[in-house]
Amino acid sequence: MPTAAASGTFAIAGELEVHRLGFGAMRLTGPNITGPPADVEKAKAVLRRAVELGVDHVDTADAYGPDVSEELIAEALHPYPDGLVVATKGGLVRTQPGGDWPKDGRPEHLRAACEGSLRRLRLEQIPVYYLHRPDPEVPYEASVGALKELKDEGKIRHVAVSNVSLELLATARTIVDIALVQNQYSLTDRRAQDVLDACEQAGIGFVPWAPLDAGALDPTGPVAAIARDHDATPMQVAMAWLLHTSPVMLPIPGTSSLDHLEENVAAGELSLDADEVAALDALGH
Repeated sequence: MPTAAASGTFAIAGELEVHRLGFGAMRLTGPNITGPPADVEKAKAVLRRAVELGVDHVDTADAYGPDVSEELIAEALHPYPDGLVVATKGGLVRTQPGGDWPKDGRPEHLRAACEGSLRRLRLEQIPVYYLHRPDPEVPYEASVGALKELKDEGKIRHVAVSNVSLELLATARTIVDIALVQNQYSLTDRRAQDVLDACEQAGIGFVPWAPLDAGALDPTGPVAAIARDHDATPMQVAMAWLLHTSPVMLPIPGTSSLDHLEENVAAGELSLDADEVAALDALGH
């Protein structure tokens, strides 16, 4: 049986030790739908199985569903096992299926969003809370400052930021300690390399969203060849490369399938040699 333990561990903010392979809960509701999934019990089964496989870092947001993803996590996993880190986010809202994700970084919205997440997740304190995305209509300092206030009040244990540039990360760090950064990053999309480098230097965990940019993988290229050599899937190779890339890398592949969940977790057991890593590194140049 695959186990997330094979991926190694990372201590978020130096104190919340988790296995490096986590679980992203967005796909339980889907990026383009609102409301509950078609099969609620299956979604809960995926969450429970993830924990059985050693996953102890579950990532969600109030915008997923909206609200539904957080509710599913609580229904499936509460009371939470010791050591489980649930990370959630505020700052985006959902208004219609398939529509835009309007930004709302106003301090009053973030406070209400955080308190709503606390209720839905049945928590007295959220282990990690992200500003989901900068709001160009609100000074970034005001949005991050609101999360600092919530941390000072004990409602948030650790503050995190998502979808940030190097400059915004630096700004956030002048206001409050940042535990995690979540940006888009994958084998075929390394636009956030400078942010990853800064996180590694500072010991900040880096959580890549869309870590399996499958649509961009060439079926005739090195990923497929390496996968064949290891009797693995291209997705597993891409995940193994992420884990190799940096010790602060914390991938959160998401799925609504039990089979795909086990496949994702098993990627932590895949060992790449130096030549294979070099071939995969070259895809980003």
